[in-house]
Amino acid sequence: MLLHPCCSFVYPDHSLFFPLSLFFTIKIVKEYERAVILRLGRLTSKKAKGPGLFFVLPCTDDVRVVDLRTITFDVQPQEILTKDSVTARVDAVVYFRIVNPTSSIVKVENAYNSTYLLAQTTLRSVLGTKKLGELLSERETISAEMQHHLDEATEPWGVRVERVEVKDVTIPPDMQRSMASEAEAMREARAKVISAEGEQNASRVLREAADIMDESPATLQLRYLQTLHAISAQNNHTYVFPLPVDLLTRLFAGNKS
Repeated sequence: MLLHPCCSFVYPDHSLFFPLSLFFTIKIVKEYERAVILRLGRLTSKKAKGPGLFFVLPCTDDVRVVDLRTITFDVQPQEILTKDSVTARVDAVVYFRIVNPTSSIVKVENAYNSTYLLAQTTLRSVLGTKKLGELLSERETISAEMQHHLDEATEPWGVRVERVEVKDVTIPPDMQRSMASEAEAMREARAKVISAEGEQNASRVLREAADIMDESPATLQLRYLQTLHAISAQNNHTYVFPLPVDLLTRLFAGNKS
């Protein structure tokens, strides 16, 4: 304490408070954090401070600490109407991180909340331009398109969207039954087409075989013997009486005459 020479007023010794005031001027940020300093409401530097130790002015500096790690959030299920007028319920997950701490503080009030709300609207707008079949089969393309739109919109905020994934697509039970019936009908139609093509190919091969046998009668005899061998191997009690086809033809011709 100091005593004034002309009066009995006592001045406090400021040297005693100097070590204590140092605690209010020292700030430490972690490796994955950056600090944006606003001095009397103005930005002191376009480059954020950190990581490590730095000094600030008490009562004049406002320090905002920004986390640079990747942040993940789930987009709540959204009711959308596809391009072919089908109602679907879709949810997604978004991965993003802040790459410019200064812009995330100065250019947007809340970068995290703004990115979350923008992801919801982008999910509706992108999926509204797709048909249900595209929504079910082209998830990777849709995710890449959503990521492009989100990254382009959040770039001025200092946010980079790293990945967007469509998690689940839910459609009404009536539509599921309709799609199952349609798929079953398509499979049956495809099976009939394949069966018809097989019969067509088999008839073509049989016609070629008949032409070959007609040119060589011995081939027909060998085929006859082969058939007898197959029958005797499977059915031992079966008796076969061969009749020449030419003989039957002559008999039928005699009856007609």
